[in-house]
Amino acid sequence: MFRHLLFALLALSLLASSSCADQELPVSVSDPQPAPVVDAPDAYRDKIRTQPYPKASNELMLNPAPLIVPQSMKTGEALEFSLSRSENFDTPETMISTPQAGCFYNLHCVLEAGTWYWRFRSCASDGTAAGEWSEAIAFEVVGDEAVFVTPSFADFVCNAPRDFPRLYCFLAPRIDEARRKVASHSEYKALLARAATALDTDYQTLGDLCSLASDLKNQASWLYQAAYLTLQSRYADKLHELLEAFCMAPPSDGQLFADNFTSSDVATSCLLTYDLLHDSLEPAERSAAEELLMRVLRRYYKENLGYQENHIFDNHFWQQNMRTYFQIAFLLYDHPVYGSEVVPMLEYYYELWTARAPAGGFNTDGLWHNGTGYFPANVHTLAYMPALLSYVARFDFLGHPWYRASGQALVYSFPPHSASNGFGDASEQGDTPNRLTAAFADYLARETGDAYAGWYANECADLVAQDYELRLYRMCADRTYDTAFPADAPKMLWYEDTGEVAMHSHPGSTDNDLALSFRSSTFGSGSHTTASQNAFNLFYEGQPVYRSTGYYQNFSDAHNLMSYRHSRAHNTLLVNGIGQPYSTKGYGSVVRALGGSHISYCLGDASHAYCGVSDDPMWVSAFEQAGISQTPENGFGSTPLTRYRRHVLMLHPDIVLLYDELEASEPARWEWLLHSPVRFSIDEEQQMLTTAGADGGYVAVTQLFCGEPFSLSQTDLFRVPPAQITPATPNQWHLTATVEGSRAARFLAVVRVGHTGADIPLLRSTGNHTFEVGDWNIRAVIDASQPAALEVTHDAVPVVFSLGADNPQIGGTPYMRRYASSSVLYDEIDGVWQVQEAVDKTPVMTRNR
Repeated sequence: MFRHLLFALLALSLLASSSCADQELPVSVSDPQPAPVVDAPDAYRDKIRTQPYPKASNELMLNPAPLIVPQSMKTGEALEFSLSRSENFDTPETMISTPQAGCFYNLHCVLEAGTWYWRFRSCASDGTAAGEWSEAIAFEVVGDEAVFVTPSFADFVCNAPRDFPRLYCFLAPRIDEARRKVASHSEYKALLARAATALDTDYQTLGDLCSLASDLKNQASWLYQAAYLTLQSRYADKLHELLEAFCMAPPSDGQLFADNFTSSDVATSCLLTYDLLHDSLEPAERSAAEELLMRVLRRYYKENLGYQENHIFDNHFWQQNMRTYFQIAFLLYDHPVYGSEVVPMLEYYYELWTARAPAGGFNTDGLWHNGTGYFPANVHTLAYMPALLSYVARFDFLGHPWYRASGQALVYSFPPHSASNGFGDASEQGDTPNRLTAAFADYLARETGDAYAGWYANECADLVAQDYELRLYRMCADRTYDTAFPADAPKMLWYEDTGEVAMHSHPGSTDNDLALSFRSSTFGSGSHTTASQNAFNLFYEGQPVYRSTGYYQNFSDAHNLMSYRHSRAHNTLLVNGIGQPYSTKGYGSVVRALGGSHISYCLGDASHAYCGVSDDPMWVSAFEQAGISQTPENGFGSTPLTRYRRHVLMLHPDIVLLYDELEASEPARWEWLLHSPVRFSIDEEQQMLTTAGADGGYVAVTQLFCGEPFSLSQTDLFRVPPAQITPATPNQWHLTATVEGSRAARFLAVVRVGHTGADIPLLRSTGNHTFEVGDWNIRAVIDASQPAALEVTHDAVPVVFSLGADNPQIGGTPYMRRYASSSVLYDEIDGVWQVQEAVDKTPVMTRNR
């Protein structure tokens, strides 16, 4: 694909050996070539799309790609799309779509490699009064894109059920057997216990039901599950009582639409009853339920149409609301009165899932780009939608690349028996994975046989059993799966679309694992992500050693804006006291990553992340409501930063190196940040920082080196404390290494972690910023006036890492690097010693310039 053209990854397989003496290394007769240089855009992604997709400047992530038109460019009731191999749209394969109510069109067919052209025009809903065609828009199909061709909506609706209940029609092949065995199922008692809570509720005396919508939604779900599986009338009768309560006193618009979760929760309470009891409801009851559901469906279809396909990621919509709107439409698409109105709505949500799901549509990593903390909120939808769509459309929606990679992503981003090592809102909460995260792994393992998901679910079996949202599925899908951890699991994963890297010394073994996560993302900072470009988190045996700080109590209160979301809360950098804005413009990117058995390496570039204040209207409003001005004194504004490149290496199993290149257009104050749950012991003379886990679980030692004089300071105070201070929100420790008034700086941090101080290998300087750390040898150029260079070797094995212009020695033979300032790694991969060389890889461009 085009995304690889600017990335030189030269993997030269050599004979497996413990010595390099007899191995032939690549020899270049010419000088190293300059690495490709690409002008960086002001952003890689728009929060709201402003130009059509795809264009020649885009790279396709899937074949076929959806054709998307910005909402502002739709001037009529509908859009027509045309696609051709000819710029003149005059060849036989040229197609013209029927009028589309939304601002996108799914092709539902594979595109041959080569150049394609598409265009669009506004028209009336019946295709009349068509405007002028847009200019032809060219894009390229390289031919190696992942192929994912979903069935058309016509195929889907042709197979859709006409009887009730239908919401869980995908369980029909298994439901009879599940009912026969239900009483002996391990989750049977938990199923009945949840339903019993609802049985004890008197819905006629609750008053304003909308104010209790979230609780009622849960109760409706528990009753539905129990009634569906056990066929006991008491659960169905209670569901009926809940529906009567809503229908006897229909909520006002002010109550129903107080917020979109309220309306979605109310609708879910009613649609579950409507589905299960449809054939036994009185006509008046059925009609009242339909009217309530249609109020919700009409309101949000009007709001979503054209908007959701162009929005980068609407949290509530993709977490729950989209599923709810789809379910309403799925219940009413064949209704004798509402059907003609509802079918286009069902088509919109079906096609929207194909175009933009899962994970926003521009992410094939399996990782949740909006943060690990909010991933569980999406699990119900991520499991339900492909289950239903696959069954009805007779196509495997779990074949999407994101789903295929998601089991492994769970293992590396949120290991079992560990706190989350990911980023984003609420990622600091909990010492183990959420029950829904575990349930999702179980779902993947049952449906796909994914080995990582199977191992994960088995490790978290108790959590899986606690989950109630996917319980109905589990009790009907009694399947076994492989629980062995994959023997070929790598020590490093690079999530290229998300912009994160995960390194583990012992993947699959939390008990002795050193885990590092790194973020530098083209998604920028905003939504449920944080201003954490070029930040890292470090965990030892599941415990945080160095981690982002603060507490997620509110999406945008003063603590969140100043001491949680802000760059000062993360293990990254401040420039003149200023951090990164909350915007897609405040982006970073992981531009290199190499890994082997002994060294894992990545390079993040956050040179464009410190680009001014947050101009997103949502955040502007949040600052105003919190009474905070975006001023330099508060850590917001423009900076003279021109270069911030962070090289991260894990020297397996217990050493981490951070090597930072910092430059500015004028003298600046550089503040290198490190955060810990416990106090740092600071040795000023050796620039050594020591922390010990509160329970004695670890000792961490970091020594910091810089070509410029720097001072060390620490505090356990937040810039703004949490609004709710409890024993669960203790102060945390924030260390700053400050360089004053320098146009450039170079930092090297050597981090060592062990159970006790005796486990920490000594660091011995051998002069000229060359060090011995155990069996490792490190040489770094920290004089910022000299070209950046870093070299790592080992006394016992022939592993070599080299950054810079010089040709590294591998077993006494020079490796002639092909690109100047490249990163070279000689390491063992799958039992074979290999050389890899990398220069910067340009991220996929989904934005249009």
